Amino acid sequence: MSTENEGNAVPEAPSAPPVPVDAPAVSAASAASADSAASRPAAGPAYGAAGAPHSGAGTGVAGAGIGGAAGAPGAGGGAAGAGAAGAGGGAFGTGGASGAGGAGAGAWPPPPPPTVPSYASGGDSGSGWGSSYHPQEPKPGRRRGGLVAGVLAAALVAGGVGGGIGYWAAERNDNDTGSTTVAAADTPADLKREPGSVAKIANDALPSVVTIEAQSGSGEGGTGTGFVYDKQGHILTNNHVVASAAEGGKLQATFSNGKKYAAEVIGRAEGYDVAVIKLKNTPGDLKPLPLGNSDRVAVGDSTIAIGAPFGLSNTVTTGIISAKNRPVTSSDGGQSGKSSYMSALQTDASINPGNSGGPLLDGRGAVIGINSAIKPADSGGLGGSGQSGSIGLGFAIPVNQAKNVAQQLIKTGQPVYPVIGASVSLQQESGDGATISREGAGNAEPITPNGPADKAGLKPGDVITKLDDTVIDSGPTLIGQIWTHKPGDKVELTYERDGKEHTVDVTLGQRKGDS
Repeated sequence: MSTENEGNAVPEAPSAPPVPVDAPAVSAASAASADSAASRPAAGPAYGAAGAPHSGAGTGVAGAGIGGAAGAPGAGGGAAGAGAAGAGGGAFGTGGASGAGGAGAGAWPPPPPPTVPSYASGGDSGSGWGSSYHPQEPKPGRRRGGLVAGVLAAALVAGGVGGGIGYWAAERNDNDTGSTTVAAADTPADLKREPGSVAKIANDALPSVVTIEAQSGSGEGGTGTGFVYDKQGHILTNNHVVASAAEGGKLQATFSNGKKYAAEVIGRAEGYDVAVIKLKNTPGDLKPLPLGNSDRVAVGDSTIAIGAPFGLSNTVTTGIISAKNRPVTSSDGGQSGKSSYMSALQTDASINPGNSGGPLLDGRGAVIGINSAIKPADSGGLGGSGQSGSIGLGFAIPVNQAKNVAQQLIKTGQPVYPVIGASVSLQQESGDGATISREGAGNAEPITPNGPADKAGLKPGDVITKLDDTVIDSGPTLIGQIWTHKPGDKVELTYERDGKEHTVDVTLGQRKGDS
């Protein structure tokens, strides 16, 4: 699994100009001027040419443009069509067409509406992303307008959307007899969203989410995400986001308003993949995100993820809780070779490289997890190092666990892990349980003398199949489940020995620091 860890607003489409049932009478005195005016080309609505896909990381498609209004009957000139480019990743550009001069006063009838264009094939772009409408060419020397401006927006790949948008606009053109005027969207200051809506939750949470840039002493690094944990300036994130800057490197946190702050690492927990950093010049208006209760999360609950996928800061995506207690082993691909284990919340909210360390929110806006890992399509399995985008398999560290780890790191600077005092196989072959190893790591004893497992009577070769009510299918699953507890907690282990099942209570011990 890789530990790195867009919807677009479509502008309202124009409709065809109204066509009255009966033409008004034209006086003989105005017939000549009407004939002259009618000979001039009148502008109809135009559709901008579809955008071609861009290449390169973080770029994609510009959407099909939507043209401007035609000149109104009796007016001296047509209105210019407006075009606006979508910003950020995944927005559709809109291209405008200049309105040509309208017929003079008393000119009738107006030009007939354009015929329905074909979409998703042909077109000037030849790219298959949409096509443009071509109005009838005016006579040479009499053309006054009609220049189509194609506006392109850098976007993430959104295949095949041009044709769909064009078809929708054409349907409106056939059936709607309203005005062709395209109203501009309200400014953000004018928008009011209902409490509990995604827009309201995102608006409240974004000021408390930061984009983290980590750089090692040699200049290498990357981008991740974090969120405000308290008013003292502590930021909660993933260990793999800041690991490169932990020793002699540089950290910078950028808020959604663009303000940047230098930061330092307070503590890291490699096994949990949790880290706490602190702003060096803490602003006085910090607003910590509220923390929820990850134990009470249910499958199907709504989720909102915030982060900087592929460096696109302040990106908001939505989904649901797809599963709970998902055993996940992940690695940052670093030289340490150490893995992280979690009993994760699985979500289909879009999570990509750069989302790591960002908050996973519930439908009330409370943090229920830290986005930490994804299964890329090209990895071949969990723990791969592929860099492809989200396929709807994202994993977050439950916030209850992350909160306990953060408190330890802030207080002592090092993590504390609950343990049973036994080495288990990390191979996931049979799926029948976690087998206590015959040999410990580094020629150590597989069962720590006088440790929790030793006191409970466990022996090498025993296969642990359950921890409390949770089925254990492998060593990593057992470790992830143990680490959801605290040292001193009592758990019930079910194990098999010589074909017989046994149950025993074990009081968890502790290990300080990352070994």
